[in-house]
Amino acid sequence: MSKTTPATAALTKAGIRFELFPYDYDPNAPRVGLQAAQALGKAPEQVFKTLMAEVDGKPVCVVVPSDCEVSMKKLAATFGGKSANMMKPADAERLTSFKVGGISPFGQRKSVPTAIDETATLFDQVLINGGQRGLLVGLSPDDAVRITDAKLADLTA
Repeated sequence: MSKTTPATAALTKAGIRFELFPYDYDPNAPRVGLQAAQALGKAPEQVFKTLMAEVDGKPVCVVVPSDCEVSMKKLAATFGGKSANMMKPADAERLTSFKVGGISPFGQRKSVPTAIDETATLFDQVLINGGQRGLLVGLSPDDAVRITDAKLADLTA
């Protein structure tokens, strides 16, 4: 496993301090984010999953706790849209340059509007995908918001 990914390179270039959290990725896990939290012995609400969606047909990146589901209604409202839906995996991979299960909000091929669930601010450190399957990065929620220029919002159902 490489410790340098487009995500970790983007964090390093931005001068953001982060910690690597490699784990054994299970592609057959019913919920990959929960599997990552369990593998690392971390609380599921501190491990955030990165999802790609569309609001009124435009791509957005959504970062929510691994034990939660995204509210499409809240997501659409966050970006001033009328409707939201999950992006097809192949489209998400093409847009971000990351494989599903390894999508990071950092270092994506094309920068898109990003929203991070407001519960991230409850922690000194959150774990977010580091750009490949089996690698999370730990960083402060403030840094995660700053590097992605994210909106903080209530995004969960």
